[in-house]
Amino acid sequence: IKKGKAYVCDLTADETREYRGTLNAPGRESPHRHRGVEENLDLFDRMRKGEFPDGSKTLKAKIDMTSPNVNLRDPVMYRILHAKHHRTGDAWCIYPMYDWAHGIEDSLEGVTHSICTLEFENHRPLYDWFINAINEGRTEDGSGPWGRRIVHSQQIEFAKLDLNYTIMGKRNLLALVKEKRVGGWDDP
Repeated sequence: IKKGKAYVCDLTADETREYRGTLNAPGRESPHRHRGVEENLDLFDRMRKGEFPDGSKTLKAKIDMTSPNVNLRDPVMYRILHAKHHRTGDAWCIYPMYDWAHGIEDSLEGVTHSICTLEFENHRPLYDWFINAINEGRTEDGSGPWGRRIVHSQQIEFAKLDLNYTIMGKRNLLALVKEKRVGGWDDP
């Protein structure tokens, strides 16, 4: 938000779909797209505090409403959802969208190569845009105005591959690690 790359939007889900456009027609800018940084910071803080009802506001990335890749047309980063979370309870009422969280989680977890099936191929430019936007103004040693750069994992897409006698699902792998059936995430 402080870099001017995100804004709080009041469009409903239906309005957002309408404004996004189609594969053959460009989208239109939200009437909330040009709010100032301070107003957006205030609204986002109030979203986090739970002052608004579900679906009334979203945080969107400010990218390009005319992009041929519909995923790059001001995608939603956070939405409001007042629901009890199985781990954090009622501590949060805003939740990140998958495309926003994906690259950040990969970076925080030290993932060097994010292997995805082909349906994510059109999402890779968004994955890269988010990491590049976060890293803008950051330096390797953290001396820049925005701190240290985060790792930009490489996303690779492939056709679905089923391997016999091999567990590939993240949930299944996590269970093996937690139950100490394997030595860790790097266990061959």
